[in-house]
Amino acid sequence: QVQLVESGGGLVQPGGSLRLSCAASGFTFSSYLMSWYRQGPGKEREFVAFIAGPAGSTNYAASVKGRFTISRDDAKNTVYLQMNTLKPEDTAVYYCNARRGSDDNWGQGTQVTVSQ
Repeated sequence: QVQLVESGGGLVQPGGSLRLSCAASGFTFSSYLMSWYRQGPGKEREFVAFIAGPAGSTNYAASVKGRFTISRDDAKNTVYLQMNTLKPEDTAVYYCNARRGSDDNWGQGTQVTVSQ
């Protein structure tokens, strides 16, 4: 059974940093494309970043490029999202996604709030 468990969300001031983690189980982690998505209040879910496995090529949404870094540790079955220089518009529920072909799996999400 596939499980994706996000953690690391919270309240942070503008300009601050957070590191999200997504612990995966129930599938061959290294062979899946791992991604982060987010859904802000009143908005549709949007792509944030992905990292391929096992070579680790990455891609980012324009809105986060240069501020966020996605990484993975295949030995720990975990994907990370380092978020720096956070802005109020980064406020959202952040979701982890694992995909290979038609096999598409989502975590439950972790809330990130950027506010004074």
